Amino acid sequence: MKNTFLTLLTAGALLLFAGSVVSCGSDSKDPEWEWPDPEDPDRPAAEKPRFIWVDAAANFPDFANSRENIARDLAKAKETGFTDIVVDVRPTTGDVLFRTTATDQVAWLGAWLPGGYQRVERTATWDYLQAFIDEGHKLGLRIHAAINTFTGGNATSIGDAGVVFRDNVKRGWTTDLNLEGGITNIMNTAQAAKFFNPVRDDVQEYICSLLADLARYEGLEGIFLDRGRFDGFTSDFSDYTRRRFEAYIGETVRNFPGDILPPGHKSGIPATQPLHMKKWLEFRAKTIRDFMVKARAAVKGVNPNLKFGVYVGGWYSTYYDVGVNWASPNYPVASKFTWATPQYQNYGYADLMDQMLIGAYASPGSVYGTTEWTMQGFCSLAKERTMKACPLVVGGPDVGNWDANDKFTQEEENRAITESVGACYRASDGYFLFDMIHLKKADQWQYVKAGIDGVLPKE
Repeated sequence: MKNTFLTLLTAGALLLFAGSVVSCGSDSKDPEWEWPDPEDPDRPAAEKPRFIWVDAAANFPDFANSRENIARDLAKAKETGFTDIVVDVRPTTGDVLFRTTATDQVAWLGAWLPGGYQRVERTATWDYLQAFIDEGHKLGLRIHAAINTFTGGNATSIGDAGVVFRDNVKRGWTTDLNLEGGITNIMNTAQAAKFFNPVRDDVQEYICSLLADLARYEGLEGIFLDRGRFDGFTSDFSDYTRRRFEAYIGETVRNFPGDILPPGHKSGIPATQPLHMKKWLEFRAKTIRDFMVKARAAVKGVNPNLKFGVYVGGWYSTYYDVGVNWASPNYPVASKFTWATPQYQNYGYADLMDQMLIGAYASPGSVYGTTEWTMQGFCSLAKERTMKACPLVVGGPDVGNWDANDKFTQEEENRAITESVGACYRASDGYFLFDMIHLKKADQWQYVKAGIDGVLPKE
């Protein structure tokens, strides 16, 4: 059965992947790449980590109320060859699946069931994250927690959930978007995931308080920040952010937002660059780096041995639109891309990370290559751009949302899963697969196992 579970995952993930559908590299195999020979001296002499992500909403029907199902699927992941599990414990609602007094526990999440998109209620009282840690450790798996960083609510056809729908103060933290019809608060739009404004000090302090509580879990290997970014190019254009930007550049923006970005501009560099656009990109990158400094301190202040990291999309050449520079601060961005100021590189944050997961989200026909929008290229370029500032940079595919136009056969997708392991494993510091739900629904575990068996050292 063709894997068509696009709508199982959050809207943000789908929007991020949409670029790969349009911008895929060549569908042909890189002629210089061959499956690693067991006697090849370049074959890794030691094992690298293999990560699998567990999205909260998509996997909620199985895991919300069943430790037995958690144990079952972690055993399957171990058998397949994965070494590290990344558990989403703060979905886009902003409520949580770990111990904290800072916000509410997840009461329900929307998921696709045989009867359609429905609520899945959580009635269990046991600790969701602790269950993964306990069951994972029985199998010798390393367990990491992931949070959706700058989201505070989610609006769907089956109801609204999240702190921004319960707390008027936090509702006031949400982002203002630069839309064609004027600057509009995200709560007054149809967008599902309700983002906070990352520039706000109160938002950053709130997220850091959550991270500190998360870091208190014994046996947790690491924490990954997902969506540690602005909502998009249209975010944030509030008066708060305008004042902070004007203080940063030391002058008044007379035509706001036109001197930064045209109203409604969502992607790409405008043909005629607005007066303050480059400094705006720089300011946003600095905002996110400064937050990551605080977030790292919040985690390390509780447990210095806990690994601090991020998930980012591999499409660095256009990642400025979400305000993130995930490269090394030594990477000369301005010499590579015309949209960057000379100061932009100072706000790369790879040096703050112990580990990074790179979304190498190309299509099934773009496994091999040297450019963005190939899996291998995403990984090799991530290593080049991080410049060893982060000790562990691991990339890999989204094996469910990679063929929106149904271009590839199931056999081609299965083969691409197997080939993606070698391509990403050899080009980065390991392998990363998003998401467990896809392997389960399409029963594709064997194809990942074949790829992992192909790269591991022979005894």
